[in-house]
Amino acid sequence: MRIDIITIFPDYFAALDLSLVGKARTRGLLDVAVHDLRGYTDDPHRSVDDAAYGGGPGMVMSPQPWGRALESVAGGAGDAGITAGRGDTAGRGDTAGRGAGAPSAGRAGGAHPDAGRRPRIVFPTPSGVPFTQRLSRELAEQAWLVFCCGRYEGIDRRVLDAWADDEVSLGDYVLAGGEVATLAIVEAVTRLVPGVLGNEESAGDDSFSTGLLEGPVYTRPASFDGRAVPDVLLSGDHAAVHRWRRVQSLLTTAARRPDLLARATLSRDDVAVLEAAGVGVPAEIARRMAQ
Repeated sequence: MRIDIITIFPDYFAALDLSLVGKARTRGLLDVAVHDLRGYTDDPHRSVDDAAYGGGPGMVMSPQPWGRALESVAGGAGDAGITAGRGDTAGRGDTAGRGAGAPSAGRAGGAHPDAGRRPRIVFPTPSGVPFTQRLSRELAEQAWLVFCCGRYEGIDRRVLDAWADDEVSLGDYVLAGGEVATLAIVEAVTRLVPGVLGNEESAGDDSFSTGLLEGPVYTRPASFDGRAVPDVLLSGDHAAVHRWRRVQSLLTTAARRPDLLARATLSRDDVAVLEAAGVGVPAEIARRMAQ
């Protein structure tokens, strides 16, 4: 998978040299490059923002550097009008080899194998659709992703109208910029790329993968600070362990995210577990069970 990130704070992405993502880059499973938006400006101050039309507090990120950056990075994937009047900026802004803190696996010069192909372009924004495990799986199937990190009051709307395939929100809150959101999305997506996880089956047990939250997990020692591991996990009875984990997943979801139950695929046994625990079964689920 190829990933390009456009930002005014390239150092944020030094974390992509670490953990699973860093290992996947070393092994050639991920090709990641971070591009400095200020490298696509054409004024001495490298300005990327201006006052908002209509007044109000805060600054808005200007369309010109974004248009130039996306034209260079994404290869003309957006509407041509947004970059009208730009100069020759091809190749400017790539942070490969720039200073301490920049990710070390920036793309080398020359044509990339994905040149000419259409990337999927993602803008993290509070007004976007909620980021979910389902969307994470969808993005993990893409060969090429481009992330655009906004700041201040946001990016001029014309840039998103011309280029955005996805506008994605991490939740009902506002961050200082899109960098943290991009890191979260990249980690969620890349761990689903084949070969990134040491055990491919582990992703199937993740919270949300089955529509429910994952239940509690334990490891050695069997007793810690007076608290014991549930006996069933020490029994060696794999069927009993599987049933216990399903029950715990149901009860955890009911306690913390009951809204997920209405969309989950539940069996009659699952419904019986919830009813025995005094959890109200969503009406839609009850109707399906009655059919």
